[in-house]
Amino acid sequence: MWSEMTKYVFVTGGVLSSVGKGIVAASIGKLLKARGYSVTAVKIDPYLNVDAGTMNPFMHGEVFVTEDGGETDLDLGHYERFLDINLSRNNNITTGQIYSTVIEKERKGEYLGQCVQIIPHITDEIKRRIRLVAQETQADIVVVEIGGTVGDIEGLPFLEAIRQMRIEEGFENTLFVHVALVPILEVTGEQKTKPVQHSVQELRRIGIQPDIIVARCRVPLEREAKRKIALYGNVPEDSVFTSYTVETIYEVPLILERQGLGSKVTSKLKLENRSPDLTDLEWFVSRLKKFSRKVVVGMVGKYTKLKDSYLSINEALVHAGTFANVKPILKWIEATDIERGKLTPEEALEGVDGIIVLPGFGRRGAEGKISIIKHARENNMPILGICFGMQLMVVEYARNVVGLEKANTTEIDPKTPHPVVDLMEEQLKIDRLGGTMRLGAYRIDLEENTLAYSLYGVKSIYERHRHRYEVNPKYVDKLVESGIVISGRSYDGRVEFIELPSKQHKFYLGTQAHPEFKSRPLRPSPPYLGFLKSMV
Repeated sequence: MWSEMTKYVFVTGGVLSSVGKGIVAASIGKLLKARGYSVTAVKIDPYLNVDAGTMNPFMHGEVFVTEDGGETDLDLGHYERFLDINLSRNNNITTGQIYSTVIEKERKGEYLGQCVQIIPHITDEIKRRIRLVAQETQADIVVVEIGGTVGDIEGLPFLEAIRQMRIEEGFENTLFVHVALVPILEVTGEQKTKPVQHSVQELRRIGIQPDIIVARCRVPLEREAKRKIALYGNVPEDSVFTSYTVETIYEVPLILERQGLGSKVTSKLKLENRSPDLTDLEWFVSRLKKFSRKVVVGMVGKYTKLKDSYLSINEALVHAGTFANVKPILKWIEATDIERGKLTPEEALEGVDGIIVLPGFGRRGAEGKISIIKHARENNMPILGICFGMQLMVVEYARNVVGLEKANTTEIDPKTPHPVVDLMEEQLKIDRLGGTMRLGAYRIDLEENTLAYSLYGVKSIYERHRHRYEVNPKYVDKLVESGIVISGRSYDGRVEFIELPSKQHKFYLGTQAHPEFKSRPLRPSPPYLGFLKSMV
């Protein structure tokens, strides 16, 4: 039963970004949930963007979409997968949201007579939003990850806010966990703790003393390194843990539990230290290490230099592989290289068992993807198209099978004589980009006796979306007459799934949705599972 006295775990990071705070935060949540507590998680991003929606994946990794249509940081994907829960847009807090709200209140006169300042107005709004998540979810524990690195100027208001929350909520209801890098010198092999020491000193300078320190290192901490971190970090040695490199991120909660992190967190929060049930995770990790065979998946996209651009798809393949008893080996294929003639489709797909045409807006790389799609269709190679990938499958089919010369999507060629993919009607009057796409979960009705229906096994499903363009309804009849099967439509008639009959192609499926966002370790996404099974 939820009480108003929620417990809060605040996770901060030091030395450099991408040190692994998100995985540690998700792991702490998993260890608490395994003890029977209800847990939710919040990611705080100090950038001035209102959300992640307008950011280039090269800059920030993928944009994760929540059930209610929030465009959020990719760490929310980690939280959902580790905790097996659906989060909302409110679980991602940004500087842009905070300042927009405070300025709007000021313009309305809610601060009339006051000088609006960082403290208390900005920090109060930060605290309000964190507590709002606790109230909406009624969780026993809220794990809050502060993005960025301690010492970043933009993160200071958030650190000040959580410093205040410790006083207001009480020491027994708040916990500070600091994650920082312990590098290893290549020449000597020595674990260097000085970066962690300086990071903790910076945190203490602004009024936060960590209760627990998690060192991110390639290997487990040696005794001397652990002793130094404890001494200079002002914590007992049994409050220093290591998040060391393992074969899969899903092993991190297990290695931290073996070190006693779960018991330490419950002790600090004055919670009953129940026996954790991690059998689901142990089973999943053991399965990951016992694959009977491997398949090579060609990942065809335009952001392939940063693998986090497609993080949820990568994870969906891991989940599906566990149930298909196959290890997917990812071969990244830069569509722009094919488009510019650096590679032929045949060269790019050498050794590949099946391809995923990845999502991604814009002209660059589109023709390269279309060339790959054509090769896969003509050579009976399993192919799965996601969002823009599905749209380009329609373009390729319209050109090369239906015979519509220069068919295209108006996103790439506004003057195409055959706009088989076009801007959705409701998008025509939109004058801003942020938060205006078709976002979140929508109902999709599947046609019986189709591949899509066989994968899901039910008539109606809900998958998450993120797009402005769609298959043009004016061309649906021509596509169907030429052999395309429309196997799924949204409740309002939009094309959601396309496929070719199994007698023509072993696995040819495109979806306007992003089913990877709802994939879980123990509940793999049906399209990804079916895709991998088609190659076994």
